[in-house]
Amino acid sequence: MKSQTIAVATISVLVSAPAGADEGMWLPRQTPQLAETLKEKGLTLDPTTLADLQKAPMNAIASLGGCSAAFLSPQGLVATNHHCVYGSIQYNSKPEQDYLTNGFLAANLTGELPAAPGSRIYVIEDLRDVTKEMNGGVAAKLSGLQRYEKLDANRKALISACEKQPSRRCDVRAYYGGATYFLQQQLEIKDVRLVYAPAGGIGNFGGETDNWMWPRHTGDFGFYRAYVAPDGSSAPYAATNVPYKPKAWLKVAPQGVKENDFVMVAGFPGTTSRLVTAAEAKFNFATLTPEQQRLLNEYSAAIEKATAGDPDATIKYASIIKSADNFKKKYLGEMAGADRIGLAARKDAQEAEYRAWIAADPARQRRYDPARLDSLVAEANQSALHNVHMGTLSRAQLLSGARSLYRWSKERQKPDAQRESGYQDRDRLPTEQRLTQIERRYAPKVDRVLFEQALTEYRKAPAEKRDAALEAKLAQIGMDRLYAETKLGDTATRLAWLDKSPAEFEASNDPFIQLAVAAYARDIARERETKERAGKLQAARSAYMQGMLAFAESQGRALYPDANGSLRFTYGKVTGKAVDGQNWTPFTTAEGLAAKQTGKGEFNAPQKAISLIKAKDYGRWVSPELGTLPVDYLSTVDITNGNSGSSTLNARGEFVGLAFDATLEGVISDWAYDPTINRTIHVDSRFMLWTMDKVDGAQRLLQEMGVI
Repeated sequence: MKSQTIAVATISVLVSAPAGADEGMWLPRQTPQLAETLKEKGLTLDPTTLADLQKAPMNAIASLGGCSAAFLSPQGLVATNHHCVYGSIQYNSKPEQDYLTNGFLAANLTGELPAAPGSRIYVIEDLRDVTKEMNGGVAAKLSGLQRYEKLDANRKALISACEKQPSRRCDVRAYYGGATYFLQQQLEIKDVRLVYAPAGGIGNFGGETDNWMWPRHTGDFGFYRAYVAPDGSSAPYAATNVPYKPKAWLKVAPQGVKENDFVMVAGFPGTTSRLVTAAEAKFNFATLTPEQQRLLNEYSAAIEKATAGDPDATIKYASIIKSADNFKKKYLGEMAGADRIGLAARKDAQEAEYRAWIAADPARQRRYDPARLDSLVAEANQSALHNVHMGTLSRAQLLSGARSLYRWSKERQKPDAQRESGYQDRDRLPTEQRLTQIERRYAPKVDRVLFEQALTEYRKAPAEKRDAALEAKLAQIGMDRLYAETKLGDTATRLAWLDKSPAEFEASNDPFIQLAVAAYARDIARERETKERAGKLQAARSAYMQGMLAFAESQGRALYPDANGSLRFTYGKVTGKAVDGQNWTPFTTAEGLAAKQTGKGEFNAPQKAISLIKAKDYGRWVSPELGTLPVDYLSTVDITNGNSGSSTLNARGEFVGLAFDATLEGVISDWAYDPTINRTIHVDSRFMLWTMDKVDGAQRLLQEMGVI
């Protein structure tokens, strides 16, 4: 529909003035309109180069499909956070070969280890407007389901055309609630190898105690390498593959940064909700987040209890429990931050001003009518709460795998273009690798505990919301048979089901397969309900967002889109803050790390590192301003989930560290940015280089990066 199309030129006008002090996750194409502000803030690099995805530094930025990263050498060496390579460290660890505790450093290229199955490095190539193509055939008369299916078909067609280029991974993402769409094109590198990760006592120093906290002393960094076939094409792992040669890589600035320096972060922030309605924000913090927090608390406690005293199970579930603990603490921070900044009142005030502007003009009221969105939001809120409880069943890994496998068999009966997203030919290899990962992250006794816990939550839902067929089949089989008789715990058996027909599934006597078959009808019905609602929401929200864009333009201010996993950059300065009588200085130091050292638990840095710190053996990595070795620093850059592993750049576009966290109240950044509380935590490049040089002897990598 034409009414849903916003021209890029219009967006350019809107971003001619930044939204506020250091606020905003900006699209690269918006850089020219920010040029003067960036220069005033301290950028010395030509701002227009940030808009060009064919030039450094932006074409050195990469995605790991959940974390961000960047190339630091001409040999495909990729820097990211320790917690972003944690799954690969865990995957390669065993009780007798504990890389989680001791760290890993490959002595040479041959010694670099395959990353966890499914690991990818995505190299950004293009981000282009496809709004017109997405809106082709979309009309007001369509039902919600028809609208969803038309948009989905258009999206698949664009992706299919883009992926006719070999080894490309493409996606179409919505901006401003679907008022605009951009296609993101990336080179998909399938052979990813673990190169180096410091000991857990550096990479995860402070553990959950220090997570989201300041002062922080965590060396949250690690390295992958991208490999390709000898002819340069992307290929799965093979011993004959060679390091990928990127078009650009970031130069490391050994001198690091100092207080008040300009810094930028470039990466792929996941999802923010800054442009949602007040009703959505209030429901989230009053109802949804507290419930998610409770469920995660019970989930991680169950894993800890079920794995206690079992080193093998502890390693297998280390990555899962780390993720759960990270999110449950984040939710605490979000709730505290929402209270701190008065988010509910802020959203009410902003929305009242906008809706008064709509109400002042009958034409605007007809075009942007908020009532259409409000009724759908109320319905969607209750659905989200229900899905939180239903989703706990996916914690049973073999049940989740069986449901995915049966869905594959059903979708394979259709032409590829008509299959559900996630079940097309392009999704086959990632699916295989996810199913393979189970072998290193699954223990039957633990899975059973988590399944039983999930069923307790599931049965709290009203009977009409539950799946009677699934419950009847489970009662018939029983938990003992479910785990004793299944063969899906074997990887080869599990993968073989990808090629079986629906009839073979329906004739199977494997108890988890039988559960998946029983659940299918209700799964499809629920999915259809979700699509109907999503189509209606897209129509209402895109119109509402067009009004918000027009309102912002009438005020001469910017309105950047919510984060959605596409490439963005943000800027700010290195600075601390005052917190209720405390003065948070912008840097932490090696001496502070040594002061926290207990030699056990979460505060157990390698003894070699502690000895070097006590001897003040910092080499060339000392900060002249601090007179010692910096570990982490704070800045005002605006980040969210997905920015983990994002390279921090100085005013010249050089590498000076990695963003890895926010302070606890600052995680409210998913919902709002407030310069009084939002701070990003970065690991200082000098601490990274010191650890590599003095602690772990990674001179091979330092030479490769051009540092020594």
